[in-house]
Amino acid sequence: PHYAGVLSERVVTVATLLADAGYHTYLSGKWHLGHGPGELPVDRGFERSVTMADTGADNWEQKPYLPIYEQANWFEDGERLTLPEDFYSSTYLVDRMIEFIDAGLDDGRPFFAYLPFQAVHIPVQAPRAWTERYLGTYDDGWDVLRAERLARAIARGIVPADTALRRMETTDAWASRSAEERRLLAKRMAVYAGMVSAMDTEIGRLVAFLEARGVADDTVFVVTSDNGPEAAGGDARGGLLGGLGLRLQGYRTDYETLGERGSFNLIGDDWASAAASPLAFYKMRTGEGGLRVPLVIAGVDAPVGPPRTNAFAWVTDLAPTVLELTGVAPPGPRYGGRPVEPLVGRSLLPLLRGEAERVHPPDEPIGHELAGNAALFLGDHKLLRVVEAPGDGAWHLYDIVRDPGETRDLRELEPERFEHMLALYAAYEAEHGVLPMPANYSQLRQAWLGGLRDRFREPLLWILLWILYLVPFAVWWRVRERAVRA
Repeated sequence: PHYAGVLSERVVTVATLLADAGYHTYLSGKWHLGHGPGELPVDRGFERSVTMADTGADNWEQKPYLPIYEQANWFEDGERLTLPEDFYSSTYLVDRMIEFIDAGLDDGRPFFAYLPFQAVHIPVQAPRAWTERYLGTYDDGWDVLRAERLARAIARGIVPADTALRRMETTDAWASRSAEERRLLAKRMAVYAGMVSAMDTEIGRLVAFLEARGVADDTVFVVTSDNGPEAAGGDARGGLLGGLGLRLQGYRTDYETLGERGSFNLIGDDWASAAASPLAFYKMRTGEGGLRVPLVIAGVDAPVGPPRTNAFAWVTDLAPTVLELTGVAPPGPRYGGRPVEPLVGRSLLPLLRGEAERVHPPDEPIGHELAGNAALFLGDHKLLRVVEAPGDGAWHLYDIVRDPGETRDLRELEPERFEHMLALYAAYEAEHGVLPMPANYSQLRQAWLGGLRDRFREPLLWILLWILYLVPFAVWWRVRERAVRA
């Protein structure tokens, strides 16, 4: 039941709870929780919604970014939506959110607004003017960027002064790339930075609207991210097969128009590791670089609230925090006449108001698993397993408060803690129905095969697909054989 890939009917959303308490509820952005009957935002508590229901989509036009989709599935209030010609995702999503909020402000009811941007999910795209601001910024390469970000994190007190960096085994030497590749790779990050800045500006535009309408001071803002940086696309142009797939989707990867309409861009694992600095790993992996993200909460009435806290918080804490702020009770064992899952997580208000140093007690285990990559948090310690490169498939133990870069493995130094946390993780697996991973499982390969199967169900299309997949290997083999004979 936990592998359905859509939002369970046994879950009551925070939007449903707030709507039932008299709030306007709005969504503008990515959904990716299902788009079948009963699965869209309109069915899960949102009064108004405009949403992209896939893993991702193009930021400039209504176009799927992967061949596993026939179309980019956009919906407005449950009905299929055609995007405007002048669409750019970050601008459009804020335009629509402002429209929703503005239409309901005069009736005096409070509102809940959920704004999940497409930025900076792949494809990484930004208007040329934003990209040009960062040209030259990344010309020194990813190792320099990692070191700079570590130094800034230390200077700002975000990590301890003795924090060490772990260099990912997937990271190449910047100097090993040709001058042409370095030029293209540096612009990849310039587009990434431009996309972040464009999103930041749109957030500012939303805040300015709320200020102009006189409700900003009565609004709590929560800003966070869903995971660490995406590591796909390690070479400069996506490789032979990647390049073929992009061309089939009508994308180009040339330097001059990188990030603009019709261009496909991503940053790759080298830059992803630098973007996560000083943390290790990146998206899909369970290292801190894949899981630990910023959380900014502003507008909570607190007489002496701390400007920053390093206390542990988990994504499930957000719903209890919102409910306590609004005075809405969490659901019981049944809601709306049906049994529902209990609400988990803890309200972060004691942290925000300076009333507590942590909300999760040091003996509370919190587990996580994705495609065999796993973690268990207990107090300041973390049990970690990463099964795919650059992981080794073994369990490791870290003190992520003193060693957020996960460089000093404690499993040999603290064997009792290590075994205790292994037992807690085994209990988490049993409680949540975590299934063992098949041998040689690849999450990326499975996602592609599953998506392609869903799209291409006819046998003839499968045959053509395999031909497209195998022809480049056949050509390579033939050229190699000729070279050997020569």
